[in-house]
Amino acid sequence: MSKNVQPAWATGPGEILRHGLNLLKEDTDVNRRLAMISIDNAVELMIKTYLGLPQRITGLKISRKEYQEFAESFPSLLDALERFASDKINGIDLGEVEWYHRLRNQLYHQGNGLTVERDKVEVYAELANLLFENLFGFRLVEPEDDASKLLGDFMSAWVDFERTITKAAAPYHQPVRDRPMMPTEASRILYKEKLISHEDATDITKLRSIRNRVVHGAVDYKTAINKSVIEELREITLFLSTKFDS
Repeated sequence: MSKNVQPAWATGPGEILRHGLNLLKEDTDVNRRLAMISIDNAVELMIKTYLGLPQRITGLKISRKEYQEFAESFPSLLDALERFASDKINGIDLGEVEWYHRLRNQLYHQGNGLTVERDKVEVYAELANLLFENLFGFRLVEPEDDASKLLGDFMSAWVDFERTITKAAAPYHQPVRDRPMMPTEASRILYKEKLISHEDATDITKLRSIRNRVVHGAVDYKTAINKSVIEELREITLFLSTKFDS
């Protein structure tokens, strides 16, 4: 969808997410804490908004009773998103989103004296940005510096990779109801079927480790992600796409 043609229902979540990111322009403990809370509020609102849209827009069959039940709690919202719109969470681990939500709750309910590292806020903001794009069809916020651009490029490349590898493994996968296939599972399936080499599987595991450590805040994304890592991820995606689409 063109940035000039943005759905009206995306306005509310978009304004809240932008507000959270704007708070980071002045890097203080208070602003990081408030940014984290605002970004999490945006994530909750964008899920509620998307799942509450008319069936004619999303194609989802959700009764009013079902919506009222899962809209009452954040974990239930994530369960509903996974159940009704699993195709919208490519590249996004909802367990990680819930982890950041719990961190947000700590800051909100025990805010006095607590702070959060800037890189954690920035990573959660990128996850929120990806989810926004998946749900509403356009990217809300573009990175303002080189490090943030690398993070955004890596996360976007990961979405493409995850979509490609799970599609490649789908014919050999026994699906579990309401649970999307994860990249590690897809990699194991393709290796077991002798469709990728041990070296390919090892490279995928390495890249998955980088992605997880960045998203979980175990490493600073500014040192873990560089252009060569992104290029390697894109090359594996291209290899899988060429091999299994032919």
